[in-house]
Amino acid sequence: MTTIFFMWGFLTCLNDILIPHLKAVYELNYFRASLIQFTFFGTYFIMSLPAGALVKSLGYKKSIVAGLAVAGIGALGFWPAAASHLYYAFLGALFVLATGITILQVAANPYVALLGPERTASSRLTLAQALNSAGTAIAPIFGGLLILADTPKTGDEVAKLSAAEQITYRAHEASVVQGPYLFLAIVLFVLAVLVFLFRMPSLDESTEKSDSTHHTLREALRYAHVFFGVLAIFFYVGSEVTIGSFLINFLQLPNIGNMSQQDASHYVTAYWTCAMVGRFIGSFLLVKFPPRKLLAVFASINMLLLLSTIFASGSIAIYSVVAIGLFNSIMFPTIFSLGIERMGPLTGKASSLLIMAIVGGALFPPIQGFFADHIGLQLAFLVPLIGYAYIVFYGLSGSKIRSAPVNH
Repeated sequence: MTTIFFMWGFLTCLNDILIPHLKAVYELNYFRASLIQFTFFGTYFIMSLPAGALVKSLGYKKSIVAGLAVAGIGALGFWPAAASHLYYAFLGALFVLATGITILQVAANPYVALLGPERTASSRLTLAQALNSAGTAIAPIFGGLLILADTPKTGDEVAKLSAAEQITYRAHEASVVQGPYLFLAIVLFVLAVLVFLFRMPSLDESTEKSDSTHHTLREALRYAHVFFGVLAIFFYVGSEVTIGSFLINFLQLPNIGNMSQQDASHYVTAYWTCAMVGRFIGSFLLVKFPPRKLLAVFASINMLLLLSTIFASGSIAIYSVVAIGLFNSIMFPTIFSLGIERMGPLTGKASSLLIMAIVGGALFPPIQGFFADHIGLQLAFLVPLIGYAYIVFYGLSGSKIRSAPVNH
């Protein structure tokens, strides 16, 4: 299971390599280049409910196999997309790939949480997510070596080429992604076969297969810890993604780091590596300390780090913003495991709702961008500060199990 988490972390972070590569190849503006992340995160919102229905029909193990297979088909789609020389063909392949990852998220997250005692569910899921972070740390190296090995020509350099040479150049640059994604497709298909052959507990008692009652999403949302958990995932993913999205621009500010884009990228790697290290440490801490309290403490620390990021300058602001990654570490797996706690046959519905909330990653960056344009980038970090304040509330109060479902 941790291998699967590694793979989808790897594939997710590889988008950060695709963006500059395809932007240069197709001479895209920033809005069109951002459609890569918009397509990826938007897929979670669109496909979470169908993925939940699939888990209800097939169960956890077969759904994980299906998710790997669909992701493999999406990765395979990069070959004809490159051959067509059409940017939107890449987005289509990416949508299929992200659909597979959405199925994996809906099935694998609750499955790992349920594979053992409820008390240590957060610890198990945090350990699996640590391997997910390992994938995000390694993917830029892999993509940099195989996709960004050559510096693409600038628009002016391409304009100097003849029409035939331009077509040949763009075809060659687009084809650079074919080999890496073909390799990834093969790995995904092999993983699907291995999971299919591997003996794994079905845990059907925690899916709707075990219950003849037709449950609705509204039913799951009536449980306060699910309702507040959906908002917590929305605020967490939005905060994490928006910090990562503006990190390079922030470090380039004259009063912060005044560094080049290349130098700033090393701190982005450090940001995600901190998250990986924090998850390994967090999986141990979550066995020793109550998950709710630890979540509130980590979110409170991130609020303090963001205040330092907003009001400090120089090295203090740099290390403050990078250290946020360390304390982000346990948040997603802990919020997720608390959000599906004691849901029984409704676990699938709760899981689908929580995965839908990842759409926060698509919405927060433009909101912070709007404020950055009007009040400055440094002050705009007040946006994720609000997100972490909500997570403190969820850890202290919102995640508590109520005696009965309520109407919202």
